[in-house]
Amino acid sequence: MANKFIGYAGTYTRESSEGIYRFVLDADAGKLESVEVAAKVGSPTYLAISDDQRFLYSVDQQDQLGGVAAFEIKNESGELRFLNEQLTDGAPPCHLDVQDQTIVTGNYHKGTIDLFKVQEQGSVEPVSSVVQHEGTGPHDRQEKPHVHYTAYTPDGKFIAVADLGTDEVVTYKVENDQLVKVNTLTVKAGSGPRHLTFHPNGKIAYLLNELSSEVLVLNYDSVQGSFTEKQYISALPEDFSITNDASAIHISSDGRFVYTGNRGHNSIAVFSVDQDNGELTFVEHTPSGGEWPRDFVLDPSEKYLIASNQHTGNLVLFARDQETGKLTKLGSEVEVPEVVCVKFL
Repeated sequence: MANKFIGYAGTYTRESSEGIYRFVLDADAGKLESVEVAAKVGSPTYLAISDDQRFLYSVDQQDQLGGVAAFEIKNESGELRFLNEQLTDGAPPCHLDVQDQTIVTGNYHKGTIDLFKVQEQGSVEPVSSVVQHEGTGPHDRQEKPHVHYTAYTPDGKFIAVADLGTDEVVTYKVENDQLVKVNTLTVKAGSGPRHLTFHPNGKIAYLLNELSSEVLVLNYDSVQGSFTEKQYISALPEDFSITNDASAIHISSDGRFVYTGNRGHNSIAVFSVDQDNGELTFVEHTPSGGEWPRDFVLDPSEKYLIASNQHTGNLVLFARDQETGKLTKLGSEVEVPEVVCVKFL
C-alpha cells in the first residue's frame, strides 16, 4: 500500500472496547481510516512488534490472571492470528518489549519484571525469570514499587527499568534466561519515573517522570549499563496548577525533537534537542485533541503524530514540521474506545 501505513491500538476492555484495533494512516491524504477490531483480548494496554515485523505481542488479562498474548502478523493488511498466551495469577503487566527471542514485561501493580523466551514461530514460553522490586517513595502513589517501563537498551546489552514507586531506574542483563541486576540510579524523590526513550546516538536517554511532569536527561554508559543525571526540565506551563500525570515520551529518529504527553493538561509537549550535549529546550504545547493522552506515536514517515486520548476514546492526527518539530492538528480523528497505546508496522 503506497504511502498507507498500518497501525495498531491497544486498549482497556473495561467498558466497550473489544481488544486490539487496527487502523490505516493514508499519508498522502493526511487521514486516519479503516478502524476495525484486529484481535479480541482482555485489556491489551501495551503492544510490541518484533524487529522482523512478523509478530505482535500484547498485555493480556483474563479475570484474575495477567500476562502476554502472541499474534502472527499475517499479511500486508496487518491481520493478526492468535498464537498463544502465558498467564499467571494477579494483575497484568503494563509494559512489554521484545528483542530477538525474548520478551520482558513490567508489572505496575506487582512491582515485578518478568522474562519470557519466544519460540522461532513466535509463541511465548512460560516465564523464565521474575524479579521483585522493593521500596517506597514520598508521594502517596509510591506506597510500594510500581514498575512502569521495561525495555532493551538500543545496544541490546541491557534491560532498562523505570520504577514509579521507588524513584529508580534499574538496569538488568540476561544470563542463562535469568534477570541479573547491574546498576541502579535513584532520581529526585517523588518524581515517579514512568517511561524512557533513547537518543539515536545511544549515549543519551530521556526519562519522563509521571508525578513531577518533568523530563530527566540522562547520560547512558553502554559499558557499565549505568545512567547519570544531566538535566531536569518541566513538561508543563509554569502557571498550570491542576494535577497532571505525564504519560508517554518519544523521540524523532533524527534525534532533534522529543515529545511527551500530559494527562490533565491534555497536551503534547515538544522539546528541541541540543545536538552537542543532548539537553532539551522547550518549544511548545499542543492540545491533544481529547482527554487523557495516554500515548502517541510518530508514523513511519515522521510527517505525522497520532495522539491516543483514553478518556475520549479517540486517535487524533497531527502534521509534524520536521524542521521545527511543531505540531498542527489536522481534521482527521477516529474513534477507538479506551485507547492506550499506538504502534505502526
